[in-house]
Amino acid sequence: MNLTIDVVSDVVCPWCFIGKRHLDRALQLWHAEQPQCAVAVRWHPFFLNPDTPEAGEPYRPFLEKKFGGPEKLAEIWQRVNAAGRTAGIEFAFEKIELRANTLNAHRLIHHAQKVMSPAKPETVSLAGGADALCIPGIPLRGQVTAVNTLIEGLFAAQFLEGRHLGDRAVLAEVAGECGMDRDAVRGYLDSAEDADEVRAAAGEMHRMGIGGVPFFIFNKRLAASGAQPPEALLKAMREAMQPATA
Repeated sequence: MNLTIDVVSDVVCPWCFIGKRHLDRALQLWHAEQPQCAVAVRWHPFFLNPDTPEAGEPYRPFLEKKFGGPEKLAEIWQRVNAAGRTAGIEFAFEKIELRANTLNAHRLIHHAQKVMSPAKPETVSLAGGADALCIPGIPLRGQVTAVNTLIEGLFAAQFLEGRHLGDRAVLAEVAGECGMDRDAVRGYLDSAEDADEVRAAAGEMHRMGIGGVPFFIFNKRLAASGAQPPEALLKAMREAMQPATA
């Protein structure tokens, strides 16, 4: 039996970055227990701020208004920074100038899951297509797929480098850095291809009752909400692989 993990997230959500790193670690632990189990990871869109203008808007003023002022925002960032460090992330919120409309970022992820092949020759895509994680007997950082590399690259661009993920040129640059054809990606992003499909997918997440991210679904039968620690995600993997009871 293979393990399928559906991840609902937004690339401008810091907790989603933490959750992604925790999932990476949980998969490493899972491989130590179940080295022969193929794992497919599928990413789904969520719009944390669906009303964001296409060109973006100033980042800090928006968050101060949303959370009740600069002192409240500082408290939130302090908590996020502390959680991030446990996942090896040093957030650089001060570098972010604009909050991004993430439609095109989600389109890029959607496109990548259709077209990208594994980034490493030792990473074999089995269950789930080009976005599948098949864990051979090598360290996690050596076996991540191309899509996982792109997801990591997008989060890093936003939260470590302060790059504007609402800018199609920036998205194409990040894609190129992660092994995709930058010019082809830019052409795709300049079109309207898959935009309606991505919007519909995000709407479906809301209809399923998902109101916050990150959100993880294991084998379509067990869910975990929030940036759960690796051990909690590993526990969910174990439970999802148990035979269903009548």
